[in-house]
Amino acid sequence: MKNWLKFLSIFFVCLALVLVTIIGWSAYSPFRSIENQAEDAVIQNKQLQEISESYVYNGTAAYVTVIGKDNKNKDKAIFVLQDQMNKKGPALMMENGISAEKAVEIAKKKDPNIKRILHTKLGLEKPGAVWEVTYNTKNDKLNYMYITYTSGKVWKQIADL
Repeated sequence: MKNWLKFLSIFFVCLALVLVTIIGWSAYSPFRSIENQAEDAVIQNKQLQEISESYVYNGTAAYVTVIGKDNKNKDKAIFVLQDQMNKKGPALMMENGISAEKAVEIAKKKDPNIKRILHTKLGLEKPGAVWEVTYNTKNDKLNYMYITYTSGKVWKQIADL
């Protein structure tokens, strides 16, 4: 009887892990697909020669931000609208503004209760390019801080979600 209980316990734990993995993979696959389309469009439009990262940014419009090196070996970010994949998107030279690390430093200075940074994304909003710093506070509340790319000033903050 003990052997059956052990077997069933291990079986259900393994089954749960497999189901969580399949569901997680299925949920992320549309994001990966749209990122791949944006990367292909940026390469075909000759906006970048090589790509280091890309991610979906949802603000006032849905963009895929593609970051990489151009033909002059300079770091550049390209913003591709999700519904206009084949058109050239706005470009931004990475040397002309603050880095993601600097944006995180600014966020930590503005909010001393930061417990953990979840992600930092570059996107386009009303004031221009902004870093979206997403983090949890010490009381486990979700927060967003938008820091302007050129000046490093806090544009907007959404707190305690």
